[in-house]
Amino acid sequence: MKRIRKVGILGALLFGLGFGNVCFGQSSEATQLLLNVEKLSQLKNILTDMKKGYTIVSNGYKSVKNIAEGNFSLHEVFLDGLMLVSPELKKYARVADIITYQKNIVSEYKRALKAFRSADVFSPDEIEYVGLVYENLFDQSLQNLEDLTMVITSSKLRMSDDERLRAIDRIFLDTQDKLMFLRNFNSQANMLLLQKKKQKKEISQLKGLY
Repeated sequence: MKRIRKVGILGALLFGLGFGNVCFGQSSEATQLLLNVEKLSQLKNILTDMKKGYTIVSNGYKSVKNIAEGNFSLHEVFLDGLMLVSPELKKYARVADIITYQKNIVSEYKRALKAFRSADVFSPDEIEYVGLVYENLFDQSLQNLEDLTMVITSSKLRMSDDERLRAIDRIFLDTQDKLMFLRNFNSQANMLLLQKKKQKKEISQLKGLY
């Protein structure tokens, strides 16, 4: 939460200056979610027939590809593929909400970044800054999804169902906060985009007078 607020404050300052000069990490990392789960062999049997679903990799991790794509119910696929410590956890609505919010974070930032790049009004440094904000946000939201997986699957955690539900509530609120931050950031970026388009048009009109 503190990191989000810091990024938000920095974002407000840099938007006023036309963004800062930063380096953007590899965008390919934003297409995958890494989840630590148990019983990978059972997961593989469940998920291998899903063309746009999940693929299993070694060393106790699975890579979730194309989370923002496909027509299947994401939260049902996710939950059906996990060996939950309690059936009650699967029924808890906020588990599905967390996964849906994560999907929204990925799809909304990818759509916004594509629009900002194609607008042809932002400088390379500005695009890099936007990309860095999205990358940091994605990394933090990914940690929430990993925490959720641990809470609902790990029998090694000495937690009662009530404690797990409270942990899910915490993850839900933090993921919700990140989605709200993303939407506010995108709104500010869109306002700046419109301003830059207007300035570009005015400059073009002035040039036409001479």
